[in-house]
Amino acid sequence: MWSHSQALRTPKNSELHIGMMRIDVITIFPEMFPPVLGASIIKRAQEQRLLQVEVHNLRDYTHDKRRTVDDRPYGGGPGMVMKPEPIFEAVEAIAASCQTHPRTCRTVLLSPQGQPLSTAVAQQLATVQHLMVICGHYEGIDERVRLGVVDQAISIGDYVLTGGELPAMVLIDCLARFIPGVIGHAHATEEESFASGWLEYPQYTRPPVFRGMAVPDVLLCGDHQRIARWRTRQSVSRTIASRPDLVTGRRAAKGASTRSAARNGRARTVSQRQRVEASRRQSRVATR
Repeated sequence: MWSHSQALRTPKNSELHIGMMRIDVITIFPEMFPPVLGASIIKRAQEQRLLQVEVHNLRDYTHDKRRTVDDRPYGGGPGMVMKPEPIFEAVEAIAASCQTHPRTCRTVLLSPQGQPLSTAVAQQLATVQHLMVICGHYEGIDERVRLGVVDQAISIGDYVLTGGELPAMVLIDCLARFIPGVIGHAHATEEESFASGWLEYPQYTRPPVFRGMAVPDVLLCGDHQRIARWRTRQSVSRTIASRPDLVTGRRAAKGASTRSAARNGRARTVSQRQRVEASRRQSRVATR
């Protein structure tokens, strides 16, 4: 089982395995992570050496007796702001521990001001070999952290939480599913909600009838093409009813793609005409 001491341990370079994705989390509440990292799919991914997650206490990178990580904001205002010095030191120390390995490294800040987390974002981050995740707190983080060490800011929704710890767990769980080998079925993530731009279709299992509610006959017919059509219709209707914004987004993307294809088609037509005219001119010159 995952233990608190394991969660806070910083590995030696010799413990890293080439090909394994490493995630380092920087937080002032490391004790929040072991229950999540030590269970379910994330636990199995670590046991299989597909993923390595290390949690670092930001206060370990301070130099005063009170282990101060925050201070009052310049310009006034409520609350406290996280100081830049401990975060810079943490990021630099963690990055240095991976210098002996040819790893790509990316630093992410969890912030309500960041790019919305989506399937596409998670898939892209799952290809990074080394990811550092900074958990914000209080009224925010000194802007120099964003400017100096952050590659990408990510938000998990249009709401505010007490800190970045829960968003960090959401991010890790979301991207871990796209690491090859973590999910048992190779195509499992392809049919989930948002993977194709639609919400997932309704799912049923045994018993066939429960409290008067029966499984749709189409799912029992054995005709896979008919089942696929039913699932597509259900995905579309569910998305229109629950998330019409996704439909609008698909239409906008399709319109942009169509316009781009039309422009490319017109460009090819013009180019073909130019080649034909050039060929005709050359023929007339040769005839003369």
